[in-house]
Amino acid sequence: MTDSPHSPAAVSDPPAPAKTTLDINDIQRILPHRYPFLLIDRVLDLTPKKRIVALKNVTVNEPFFAGHFPGFPIMPGVLVVEAIAQAGGVLILNEPENRQGKLMVFTGIERARFRRPVVPGDQLRIEVEVVAWRHAAVRMEGKAFVGDKLACEATASCALLSRAAGGPGPQSEGSES
Repeated sequence: MTDSPHSPAAVSDPPAPAKTTLDINDIQRILPHRYPFLLIDRVLDLTPKKRIVALKNVTVNEPFFAGHFPGFPIMPGVLVVEAIAQAGGVLILNEPENRQGKLMVFTGIERARFRRPVVPGDQLRIEVEVVAWRHAAVRMEGKAFVGDKLACEATASCALLSRAAGGPGPQSEGSES
């Protein structure tokens, strides 16, 4: 007897839907960053190749607060931009099957604007949207909010590099994001 299209043997389960939320363990499987430089804690929403919404819980225990600024702790703006880039990194590095062999580096930051200080006790909601994605280069627009107030916005460009022995070569300038 052969299986008909209606028999149970011919029915296959549909593929599992892509994960749209990620916890810290999922994030650490995607990003190479670790304490004290991992700047996102959770992903609330992920639409592959399009958009991500992530959270960063800002606590007084962050090491940068010891010097920025004593008695008046403010999260450095460059670290807010880095948190935007890391959220974008999760969005981008979530795609390649061999992501362990890839590294995302900044190639540009444009139009960074800081609208309000980020202080201990704040929770940053980071929203990043892909503007352009061409093979190994991506341009993203990111915004970081505290509550409903915009704290920072920036456009970031990055490239996906191979993690070949020795790391990025001399033609690959920029910091890891």
